[in-house]
Order: sequence, then C-alpha cells, then structure tokens
Amino acid sequence: MGKQRDGFEKATESYFQFHPQEVMEGPVNKKGNPIKIGIPKELNPDEKRCALRPGAVSLLVNNGCEVFVETNTGRHINHSDTEYADAGATIVYSHKEAMEADIVLKISAPTIEEISYMKQNKAIISAIHMRELKRDVLDTINKKKITALGFELIEDNVGGLPLVRAMSEIAGSTVMLIAAEYLSSYNGGKGIILGGITGVPPSKVVILGAGTVAEYAARTAIGMGAEVKVFDNAIYKLRRLKKELGLPHLFTSAFDSTSLTEALSRADIAIGAVHTHGTRTPSIVTEEMVAVMRENSIIIDVCIDQGGCFETSEPTNHRHPVYKKHGVIHYCVPNVASRVSRTATAAISNIFTTILNKLIDEGSVDTMMRRHPWFTKGVYAYRGNITNQALAEKFDLPLKNLDLILAAGI
Repeated sequence: MGKQRDGFEKATESYFQFHPQEVMEGPVNKKGNPIKIGIPKELNPDEKRCALRPGAVSLLVNNGCEVFVETNTGRHINHSDTEYADAGATIVYSHKEAMEADIVLKISAPTIEEISYMKQNKAIISAIHMRELKRDVLDTINKKKITALGFELIEDNVGGLPLVRAMSEIAGSTVMLIAAEYLSSYNGGKGIILGGITGVPPSKVVILGAGTVAEYAARTAIGMGAEVKVFDNAIYKLRRLKKELGLPHLFTSAFDSTSLTEALSRADIAIGAVHTHGTRTPSIVTEEMVAVMRENSIIIDVCIDQGGCFETSEPTNHRHPVYKKHGVIHYCVPNVASRVSRTATAAISNIFTTILNKLIDEGSVDTMMRRHPWFTKGVYAYRGNITNQALAEKFDLPLKNLDLILAAGI
C-alpha cells in the first residue's frame, strides 16, 4: 500500500506541475494575496460556541491571514469585539460579509441562506449533522462548487478524530452533571443524589459505548460515588476503558439483550455514548427495553446527532431539552458541549488553528487535500461532487472518488 500511495502522490504532483493554474484555483486567493477567513455569528440560538478565540486570530493574522469576525460572535464566550479587533481581526457588521471569505469557519451546519452568501469555489468547515442535513442545502453547496468539510470527519495524522475527541471529553464530563440536575425533585426527577452517602445505596448508571464519552462519563460518575456498568461489543475498548480508569473490577459487558435489559430496569441513569464514524448510530435500546426502566429515570443520548442509540430518542434543544416517554426522562440535545461554550471554544480553536496554519503553509485547500489524507477525510462535497459515502447513500446521489478527482484536476 505504501508504494502504491507513493506512486499516486508522484503522479498527482507531476500533473499539477503541468497545470499550475488549476492548483491555485478554488477556495483560496491566488498566491501573493492573503487568505481571507470568515467567522460568522451562529444563527442557531442553541449554539453558543465559536470557531476561534482572539488568541488564535492573532496567530493566524501574524501568519499572513485576514480574519473577518462578525460583530458579537464572541458574546457567549465572554470575548468582545474589541478583543478580536485587538488581535488583528476585521469586525464586520453583516452575516453576508463574514460568509464571503475564502474559507468560512462555523460550528453549526450551514443553512441555504448562508451558502447563498458564499462566493463560487470557496470553502467552508463546519459540522455536518448527518441526520438533520437537508438535500436542498447539499444541492446549493454543489451548485456553487463549494468545498465543504465536516469538522467531525477530519482526522489527525494517526487516524484519530481530534475535534470529536475533544467534544466527547467535554460531553462525557458534562452529561453526568446534567443527569444530577434531572435526578433532583425540583426537576421532576427521582429526588436522589448522583452517587450515594453512608448508609444509602448509590445511584446506578448504565453507559452504552466504551469510547471517549463513555470514559469521561464513567470517570465523573465513579468519582461522585455512582455504581457504573458499561456495555460495548468491542471487547478491546472495554479492556482499554478498565485500564484507563484503573478499575480492573469495573462491570463491563457486550450488548447482550438480556443483560442490558436487566441493567436498564435497575438503572437511574442511562447514557448513550456509541460513536460511529460517518454513519448513523445503530438503535441498540428498543422501545420495549425503555418501557421496563423505572419511573423518572433518565436517558441522555449523546449520540443523537448521529441518530441516537435509543429507539425512543428524538432531538431536543437547550431551550426545551427534555421530554418523557414511558415515564422516562429523555435528554437528547445534540450539542451538549455548547453548555460550556468557553471551554468548548478553547478546544475547537486549538484544533482549527493547527489545521489552518498547515493549510497556510501548503498554500491552498487543494494542495492541502492532495498532501494530507487526514484532512481530505473531512471533505463531503467538492466542486459539485459528493465525496462522502454516507451522504451519497442517504440522498441516493452518485459518489465520486475524491482522490481521482484531485488527480484529474477536475
């Protein structure tokens, strides 16, 4: 494989040596002009995070970029327009101006209106929200030949998902604090404490999945004194989790319906933390299994942005975060990390800054894609083509091989 990739890279580099104009076309300015980066204010009222902090803006400006920040973008993370301006950003007073940059950085998935503001052949990096993405948004992206990347799909150079991991760490820690709120009598809960006290049995937590969200949720729950059970079909993940937590006797199990149903019937809290890369999360807990859970117990489905792993899960938002079904409280907010927007922004900003500095070094988005496959994994639309298999299948659209497109210079 290594030799084949080397040969492929040599072929593509040779092609672009003879087609220099095509290398420089696309979502960046021609060489010699600074790359313009746009940071629009989020239109989603439930999204409080921001793509870049003022410190990151300063680094990018010093590296030769022009950064355009829409006014009041940082209001939810306690950063003023003055701080962004002092960092070297140009403050713009309309959404359209921020969206007209060479590269747009957002948190929420773009709307049709936002895409309509963008210029032809530019680039946008944002969330995809696979479950909620509409066909007309995708059609508008392709019509304008925009290069669109989902930040949750961008890998690092060892195959990890840096932004997903960072948000998962935050979400895992945060969900147990949310659960504690909804256990309280004043929120319609069971009126019990998360954990336990001397002489009183601890609360029982069931976690589905053994990845990053599960690790941080389990760490928080155990630290508060709760009894935790973790389910996952990947035995190596369960083994790793026990090692990471330093708890060789932690209860772990595969997704056996009998064992899982029994655990859920006794649980005070159930956390859905199953992550699938680029596809819909399978429904692991059936409605019948939810029906056996105790009255006013809590389900928090962290993977709702990928479809959710509870059959009874439906997306909610921070303004109306919960609903009841079969007497069970369901919390199914997709962007849990937005509750702690300043912390989440710091993590996102660090990752975006690393990616953008590398992109600046390469000179264009096209060159970045040809030389760094980990970055290319995030591309779901390129110059009118769908390059993500899950999206192609969802909308019954032809899937194009991005490597071949780049090699051909289409």
